[in-house]
Amino acid sequence: MATKPLTGTKVFLMLVAFFGVVIGVNVTMMKLAIATLPGTDADSPYAAGLTYDREISAAQDQAARKWKVNAHVERRTDGGAVLQVEARDASGQPIAGLKFGGRLERPTDKRADLAVELSEIGIGLYRGNAASVAPGQWDLVIEGEARGTRVFMSRNRVILN
Repeated sequence: MATKPLTGTKVFLMLVAFFGVVIGVNVTMMKLAIATLPGTDADSPYAAGLTYDREISAAQDQAARKWKVNAHVERRTDGGAVLQVEARDASGQPIAGLKFGGRLERPTDKRADLAVELSEIGIGLYRGNAASVAPGQWDLVIEGEARGTRVFMSRNRVILN
């Protein structure tokens, strides 16, 4: 059985093919990694850094108010979820007239985030619904506004089954 000799041309073509496959796989993986970037916390870390002092001031103002805000989120059997927020001031009186909003954020994928619009159903009691909430870990973000200014913000990890 006669074998063909290994020539310089064959070796060159094998090297080109090998490195072509390696470079092709690297380019594909790089494009996929860039396209699936939503795992980052901030779209612009520079802009987030500029607002850092305002966030600290807002957190100190919120702590000084000593509000007690309780949230309960429950996943329904149809796949939706109900979010209920109860807000009370430092003396335990219900807080009316705020505009609360909620978000269910996936810790690993911003594209799966769901906004929950809350409406006041009683004095100091706010409720909203979210459709098609997948089971698993979520970050529940609640923000309260009064006269266009954010006066309350909380972020808590919840597990919905």
